[in-house]
Amino acid sequence: ACLCYELSQAGVNFEPQCSLPIRYGDATIEGGLRLDLLVEGKVIVELKSIETLLPIHEAQLLTYMKLANKRLGFLLNFNTVLLRDGMKRLVL
Repeated sequence: ACLCYELSQAGVNFEPQCSLPIRYGDATIEGGLRLDLLVEGKVIVELKSIETLLPIHEAQLLTYMKLANKRLGFLLNFNTVLLRDGMKRLVL
């Protein structure tokens, strides 16, 4: 909520809990996945508050990026002393 507030205050366009449909064969399954934030229609941001970011978290974000056809994504882990230590940038 605070991050969304700050993005709004900065005039950044974003969509929280953005639904990402999944294509399965000829069917499209609406609401199959939910992105934490889609920023400016270009950047996927996944928010975590966990002890350590693991490879599975990167795999999750990479999957979202591929399915949404977005080249840039960020993992943000808020469970760190310094936020910069909990940031991971991924590019396709």
